[in-house]
Amino acid sequence: MDREQKDMQFLGRFGIYLESCKIIFNFRRILSKISLAFILPLSLIFLANIAVSDSLSSQGAAFWLVEFVYLTFFLVFSILSTSAVVYTVASVYTGSDVTFGKVMSVIPKVWKRLMVTFLCAFLAIFLCNVVLVVLIILWRVTIKHVDRDALVFFRAFVILYVVVIVYMTVVWWLAGVISVLEDIKGIQAMTKSRNLIQGKMRIAIVFLLKLGAAIYGIWILFESQVVRNASSGVPCRLAFGFLCLLMLFSVLLFGLVTETVIYFVCKSYHHEYINKLSLSDHLDEVNQGEYIPTKANDVQLEKIDG
Repeated sequence: MDREQKDMQFLGRFGIYLESCKIIFNFRRILSKISLAFILPLSLIFLANIAVSDSLSSQGAAFWLVEFVYLTFFLVFSILSTSAVVYTVASVYTGSDVTFGKVMSVIPKVWKRLMVTFLCAFLAIFLCNVVLVVLIILWRVTIKHVDRDALVFFRAFVILYVVVIVYMTVVWWLAGVISVLEDIKGIQAMTKSRNLIQGKMRIAIVFLLKLGAAIYGIWILFESQVVRNASSGVPCRLAFGFLCLLMLFSVLLFGLVTETVIYFVCKSYHHEYINKLSLSDHLDEVNQGEYIPTKANDVQLEKIDG
């Protein structure tokens, strides 16, 4: 990144997208290697699950077994992809030399913190879904006659649920970056993410919704043209499958790079200017043996009242 830290706070959505595209283009060699190693398998797992789940949806035990295996591999490659891309973008930010070997060296040092954060977020979202299901059951049992007021209440509750889930996803999303670059994890990382993202929440939510819409669109295209379009010939279905894989591959890479850029934008917005030398030393610890995680005081140069 060639911008001054104090100027990054002024980046809007377009500026953040442009910054992400510059990083992907200028460092396409190392990001291509990371993508082939981690993001490509993640994309294949995602698309394969759509095809397998569709064929097993009527077989209870087999379906849930496949879903468990899918979620396990999806979590593993999500952690690997996030660790690698965040580390690479942070190295770009500090001007450090980054190689695929360095990336592979740092992953074993940070994956545990990132996994704890991901699992905490999964648990929180799971509990929200449990609460929703319980309330829906209670609502159907207690409400004998569904009148207009009951429908209005139910719709309002669903809207509130969606807002909460989107908010939690945004917080979890940034917490992943924090878990890689700072010595905190789990609830601590999510708490810091919640505080850090204030003031840039709208940008983060809009980007997350666009990212989700893009992934959902790819899902629909793959399911309709590859999984369920039996009338098309094999070459046509393979072509659509490759197109979906290429699009998903690109969307996931862009999303991971952008979430790291947003982290630095949020740090700048709160005047938590990062000491690039300290962060660079932290990133280079992998070449010196024992890995020492960066603490909050190490990455913060100064905090100035805006």
